[in-house]
Amino acid sequence: MQDIEVTGYQIRAARGALNWSVGDLAEQCGVGTATIVRYETSVGVPATRMGNLRKIQRALEAAGIEFIGSPDDAPGIRIHPSPN
Repeated sequence: MQDIEVTGYQIRAARGALNWSVGDLAEQCGVGTATIVRYETSVGVPATRMGNLRKIQRALEAAGIEFIGSPDDAPGIRIHPSPN
């Protein structure tokens, strides 16, 4: 798992791909729902403190999401289905 700059668009797309609500993601990563909403509506890479963006990224990656591209060049996601 590599820490890359994740955009608000990627967070929202990843959450949608997993069919997770904001509350589901908050529960998985231990970050408040207001923080997730703020990050998802950010343009580009959200300003963050206390490692919240990394917590969100790691929770989504653990669920099978791969973040691809860079914030300035075609940011996106790739879904890796779980083996069950």
